[in-house]
Amino acid sequence: MIVATIAAGLTIRLAPLELPNAFVKYGGSLLWALMIYWTVSSVRPLWPLMRGALVSSAIAFCVELFKLYHTPLLDAFRLTLPGKLLLGRVFSLRDLIAYAVAIIVGVLADHMIRSSMQRLPPAERGNRCD
Repeated sequence: MIVATIAAGLTIRLAPLELPNAFVKYGGSLLWALMIYWTVSSVRPLWPLMRGALVSSAIAFCVELFKLYHTPLLDAFRLTLPGKLLLGRVFSLRDLIAYAVAIIVGVLADHMIRSSMQRLPPAERGNRCD
């Protein structure tokens, strides 16, 4: 899920798809926060979904708030492609809303995935490559 989300985010942000600017901006933000959720959920698979959502939200919100902090070196990094993709450049309250929406979607998808895995016989649960 992490790799697919990253691929989708990079495609939206970097491919010349001629998508509306708002779709590129907020689609990328949504997918970035979703990638954070998938990462937290993968690193801590036994955590309750709500804990994973709260930790993911805290990470995403802290990175957004970090955009308010400026130093010459940090601003120079933010102008590079990795800096733009990882940290972003400009603080936006709308990004915080996009992050919350993405994490909610991630929790719902994760719940559906976990529920479907629980319905499998125990012998098949460990052999799945989702």
